[in-house]
Amino acid sequence: MQSTNPHLLALFQKRIDGDDALLELARLRFQQAGLGTEFYASSPKELKWLLRFRPNDTAPLTVHLPRGINLIEDKYRVSWIIHYMTAFAGVVDGFIIHDQAEVLTPPYLAALAEIDHALRNCPCGPMLFVEYAAGLAPAVFCELHEQLQDLPRVSACIDIGHMGIYYARKLYRQSHPESDICALTPASPELPGLIDDIQNTVEQVLNKVLAVVRQLAGLGKALHFHLHDGHPLSTFSPFGVADHLSFFSKIPIPFAFKGKKELATMFGPDGLEKIIAAVTALPALKPLSFTLEIHPTKDRLPLGDATYLFNHWRIKTNAEQMNHWLSVLVENYRLLSAIINRQGR
Repeated sequence: MQSTNPHLLALFQKRIDGDDALLELARLRFQQAGLGTEFYASSPKELKWLLRFRPNDTAPLTVHLPRGINLIEDKYRVSWIIHYMTAFAGVVDGFIIHDQAEVLTPPYLAALAEIDHALRNCPCGPMLFVEYAAGLAPAVFCELHEQLQDLPRVSACIDIGHMGIYYARKLYRQSHPESDICALTPASPELPGLIDDIQNTVEQVLNKVLAVVRQLAGLGKALHFHLHDGHPLSTFSPFGVADHLSFFSKIPIPFAFKGKKELATMFGPDGLEKIIAAVTALPALKPLSFTLEIHPTKDRLPLGDATYLFNHWRIKTNAEQMNHWLSVLVENYRLLSAIINRQGR
């Protein structure tokens, strides 16, 4: 991560059933767009295999470590992470690890300090980004990174979607103490009577997330972002979460609200622009990287110039779903690129 320009990446996975032609399709679309990649690779062996599909050798590259890693309970895990990261020094720009409930405890902080020490002693050692993922209070996440101020190789991965959903739940409980806003869907019979409160809650989320972004950006360290939109009522994700949406998404509802049968999401293109502005406005900030972490849907898009990759497939439904997902990633990448260019970063 030596460039002063932000690295722009997107999630590079199958996420849809099929053979490796799906990854060849992803490589083609990433090459055409000029996108960097974020792999999910549970081991060095898996990463070596995935590197065969990297769009090109100079494209930005980050790697998400396995979910559920516990830096405290597994005494061998820290040395495993160090081995994994240093083995790909000069190849991978940064690795991402989920946070956990014990982030402010001495054993957790000591584990991160050990990793930082090893990375500083490794030429071209990558960054380790601790992602906001476990549903902690954002204030705790900020306190963690303030305590890591003197660890140059360890910093924050700010997942704006996860953080936005946290705030939506918290804000909604202030007026509906016994209710979880994410338990509702567009089909909920009680929705018409609650829709004003729901959208009032959603409209407050952006400013809450902006405050956290400004606080962490103010530390002056390298930052990685997971960018995606969301809405508590969303049922788009096949993985059952309310976020990981495109910034162009709208939430359809079966009745009119303010003249429309759809709802605005937490951020949208304008909200994304404000988030990027909050970061890039700080001239002393270290290198930035942004991964579009948007999930696929059941929508399909004809394969067009990539049809040849699937000549051995009799039914191309899944390939067309993959192609649609990739088109959404590229559409959001163009939005993100345009925002950054307008801000002169």
